This record gives sequence, structure tokens and C-alpha cells, in this order.
Amino acid sequence: MEKTDIDCIQAYLKGNTEALSELVEKYKRPLYSFILKMTEGREDTDEIFQETWFRALKNMHKFQHTNFLNWLFRIAHNLVIDRARKNKRMVSIQSSATDDENTLENRLPAPGINPAEEAGGIGLGLRINEAVEMLSAEQREVFWLRMHENLSFKEIAKIQRCSINTCLARMQYALTKLRSILKDEYEELQEALS
Repeated sequence: MEKTDIDCIQAYLKGNTEALSELVEKYKRPLYSFILKMTEGREDTDEIFQETWFRALKNMHKFQHTNFLNWLFRIAHNLVIDRARKNKRMVSIQSSATDDENTLENRLPAPGINPAEEAGGIGLGLRINEAVEMLSAEQREVFWLRMHENLSFKEIAKIQRCSINTCLARMQYALTKLRSILKDEYEELQEALS
């Protein structure tokens, strides 16, 4: 019989470090994927991943939820938000900086997708990811948690600490914006399928 998360947590709290290894192994991929998407692939993804586990370990004795992964997502969500608040700076597109590579103009992705990426649908996937990056942080988070982690809106609402209606509205706004951004791609797919 497979151990539940609660069994592993209780075993860890009693000194069994192997129980922790089981939890880390079970949840490292979805947690890292979530953080990677929320940090937009920045270099601080690994730091946030490690800090999430550190905080989870530090507060393991306080865990009273039914879903351990959702609790980890909540911790990671808070860390991403905190880091974004600390790093937020106002910059003009062509602001002069002492470091020429640090201007917003140099940090913006190049427009378009090269022909090699377009082959085999890779281009469409990249275009969808680009479109998702245009969403607000809250909308992007709801979208990824629902579409890639298959969480219910009730679970996402708990992670974001908002009502289910707010969560549903964020998803609706995200989908509406994505439909608008990806209108041409959708029409091309419809033509190809007909």
C-alpha cells in the first residue's frame, strides 16, 4: 500500500528523513514546472524552488491542509510575488543604464519565430507561450495551474487566496485575451482542419 502524503509528513516529523525524500521525488517536477512558468524562466527559479522546500520543512509541523502539493504551490506563489515586489523597477524602453545589456530594449524578446521552430508545431507552442506571458501574473498563474497542473478552481482559489468567482473571472479574462492574441493562429488551424 502506497504511503499518503500525511503518512510521509508524520514519518518525517518523527525523524524519518527517507519519508521526506519520497515527498520531494513525488512533487519536484510539478513544483519546479510551476515556479519556472511563474518566474518566466528567470535564473531565480532554482533559488525559489529551494526556498519553497526550505520553508515547507521549517513549517512542516504546521501543515494542516489536505493537499500537500497545493500547500507547496501556495508557498512558491508567495515567494514569487515577494521577489517580484522586491525586483520591480521602473525602466523606460531605451533608458540609459550603466550596463548596456540591462536596458529594457535589450531584454525584450526578438519578434517572430524562425522557420525551423515553426516546423512540426513548435512555433505554435512558442506563440502560445508568448501569448500567455502577456497575461497578468494572476491570470497566468490561474491558466498554468488549471491547464498544466489540472487543479480545480477551488484549489487554485486557495493558492491565490481569493474567491472561486475571482479565480474563474481571472481564467475567463485570460482566455479572452489569449483568443484575441492568437486569433490568426486559430483561424489558420481551422482552415487546415477543414
